[in-house]
Amino acid sequence: MNSIRRHLLLALLCAVLLGSLAGAWATWRGVREELDEIFDYNLRQLALSMRDMAYGVATALPLPDPEFDFVIQVWNAAGARLYYAHRHADPPGPAGPGFSTTNTSEGRWRVFAIVADGLFVQVAHPLAVRERLAAEAALRTLLPYLLLLPLLAIVVGWLVGRGLAPLRRVTRAVAARRADSLEPVALTDVPDEIQPLVEALNGLLARLATALQAQRDFTADAAHELRSPLTALSLQVQLLERAHDAAGRTAALAELRGGIARAVHLVDQLLKLARLGPEVGSATEPVRLAELAARVLAEHAPLATAKAIDLGLGEVDPALSVRGDPAGLRLLLSNLVGNAVRYTPDGGRVDVSVLAEGPRALLVVSDTGPGIPADERGRVFDRFYRRPGETAEGSGLGLAIVRAVADRHGADVRLGDADGGGLRVEVRFPPAAA
Repeated sequence: MNSIRRHLLLALLCAVLLGSLAGAWATWRGVREELDEIFDYNLRQLALSMRDMAYGVATALPLPDPEFDFVIQVWNAAGARLYYAHRHADPPGPAGPGFSTTNTSEGRWRVFAIVADGLFVQVAHPLAVRERLAAEAALRTLLPYLLLLPLLAIVVGWLVGRGLAPLRRVTRAVAARRADSLEPVALTDVPDEIQPLVEALNGLLARLATALQAQRDFTADAAHELRSPLTALSLQVQLLERAHDAAGRTAALAELRGGIARAVHLVDQLLKLARLGPEVGSATEPVRLAELAARVLAEHAPLATAKAIDLGLGEVDPALSVRGDPAGLRLLLSNLVGNAVRYTPDGGRVDVSVLAEGPRALLVVSDTGPGIPADERGRVFDRFYRRPGETAEGSGLGLAIVRAVADRHGADVRLGDADGGGLRVEVRFPPAAA
């Protein structure tokens, strides 16, 4: 499990351990250097104490105390050894005056020698003894720290737990909520480091609340709008059952087919609107608007031909493209062209233009239909809104779908008057999309 607490504990404990090891090494080096200085001082003092003594011919002296680690030797000017005190088989031989380090078969030695009054006095000390004493002194110094490590680990764990307590409080507060509880999480006593996370979570909750409310509204509106065509279909079936002659049955069947077509169109528009998720308009690839317009016009050509409508391309920039979702943009233009063909009287005209206006790309659909009064242009984008007295078949969802797709692409939809007296719809894409 990817736990922040465990990672913090491991990181802090590793840092403490590495710091302790570094401190131990530094302490050992410091103790070693201090002991070296002390031992060198003792070597020098011992040699100086042997300088003023009277010496005769060297004789075999009793072995010194086993705990006496120094080797003392005195030579005269002729090189004869006048005095020695050692218990080693291979002590260091004469060295130069001052401090030096030499090797024998018994190991490395630290040596100090002086020359005074024709005498050569040399005192040596095994480095192995120094290292042992330094290690023991360092261990005694570090032992309290080593004993404190477990307590330090407990303190670090407690501090980490206390530092993560606000995050656990927020987690418990969110986990305790009901599925429909989308109120913002309180920012009281929230640390600065967690506040951006809580603010982002509150933003997500606000968006979820908006989406859920929109879903509820959509479901309620869909149920309301579906009730009318389904009721009409039920009545048309009853009329068909009551028809007593072939002419009546034919008329009833025609009405039933029309009702079914209207219901299918409404359901199709509802499905299209419901499928407009956040992924629509995610700017996944460049889309050439001229090619898109040509495909959509080809799809609506049969309906335009049936009504003798002149459906075609107006002014077109073939190289103009925008970044967006091809399926979403096709749905947008298909609804605009479908509405234009549906509301334009027989023998009218519908044009689709692709224009560049500075850094912006414009997709324009104009027709010679009845148009939309200026005071109603703000409401026609509402779901299921239909103008009073409107006779053309429709679901009231076409422009709502257009607005939804345009919003997801950052585009602006504007309604105006066409040159022929009909409606002119402009979809203005942002400069970054063109």
